[in-house]
Amino acid sequence: MADATFEEGREAPLNLGAETDEDLKVLSALVQDAVFPVTEMRWQASKHRFALLINRFRWEDRAAAERRARAYERVQSLLVVDNVMRVASQGFDRSDNELVLSLLSLSFEPAEDGAGHLVLTLAGDGAIRLSVEALEMHLRDVTRPYTAPSGKAPDHGDS
Repeated sequence: MADATFEEGREAPLNLGAETDEDLKVLSALVQDAVFPVTEMRWQASKHRFALLINRFRWEDRAAAERRARAYERVQSLLVVDNVMRVASQGFDRSDNELVLSLLSLSFEPAEDGAGHLVLTLAGDGAIRLSVEALEMHLRDVTRPYTAPSGKAPDHGDS
C-alpha cells in the first residue's frame, strides 16, 4: 500500500502489483464490477504498456462500510500492464466513444517461458486479450473514494 492517506482516519489508497497467479487473483477480486469508458483504454505499443483508467467499487472497504452503516464507495484506479506485445478485443466496438464497459475478471493463460495472455473479461461476452512476455501489472488508486451513486454494493446474489 502507498504511504499517503486520503484523509485522517482512512486507509491509504491501494497501490498493488501482480507478477504471480496468486497476485492476479487478488487484483481480479478488487477490480470486479469496475466500469470504464472505452476511451480510457491506452496501448503504448512502443513502451509495451497497456493502461486502463477504471472506476472500481472498493471491495476492500465493504465490511467496514457495513459495520459502520455508511454508504459504499467507489474510486478511480489506474490498471497498468507491462510487457504487452499485442492487444486484441472482442464483443464490443472500440470506436464507439460513448460505450461504457464493465470489467468482470482478470485471468492469465500461461505459455512458454512466462509469456502468455492476460484476459480482461467484460460483461456482455466482451474481452480484451493482452499478449504479454511476462505477467507484470499494477493497480493504483488515483482519486479519493467517493460515495457510490446508488450507495449500494454491486449485487451478486450473496446478500
